[in-house]
Amino acid sequence: MLNIVLFGPPGAGKGTQSEKLISKYNLVHISTGDLFRKHLGEGTELGKLAQKYMDEGRLVPDEVVIGMVDDKFKTTVDANGFILDGFPRTVAQAEALDRLLEEKGESISGMIALDVPEEELKERIRHRGKTSGRVDDQDEEKINTRIKVYKEETLPVASYYEKQGKLSTIHGVGGIEVIFGKICAEIDKY
Repeated sequence: MLNIVLFGPPGAGKGTQSEKLISKYNLVHISTGDLFRKHLGEGTELGKLAQKYMDEGRLVPDEVVIGMVDDKFKTTVDANGFILDGFPRTVAQAEALDRLLEEKGESISGMIALDVPEEELKERIRHRGKTSGRVDDQDEEKINTRIKVYKEETLPVASYYEKQGKLSTIHGVGGIEVIFGKICAEIDKY
């Protein structure tokens, strides 16, 4: 099974590249953002809790996220593999994910990290906010908080996978197809 962690800061292009990778490799997409939006749209208690943290630009607590991801694994039985987009966001989540996959006789094949300069990220997020209507993408303070949280809490996850020999870094600026080609070249090595 091919299990890929697509990694990078907010605005790096994870969602765009995920769609292309899902199609090419026939993977199941696990996006915590999508899982949260589903719960928000349904007005569940989990959705309300997640919204509170997201509105503050903070990460949703690990136990909530891990439970949602585990549920997705359980309800998707015949997959070629998974692409995890926006998860894991902390080393604790990465460790929990490894344990979860180990219980299923699986592991992470590799992490593809998209590297994009901060000013480019901010510009992309602001642009996305104008076209998507996402309130958190239109507030400069929240954008700055999300990038700061990424650097402080999420970036260490790359080191976690690097120590396992599973990290590949891709320069995430340029044409979508060019970046996609670079990502595929890395995945094809697995």
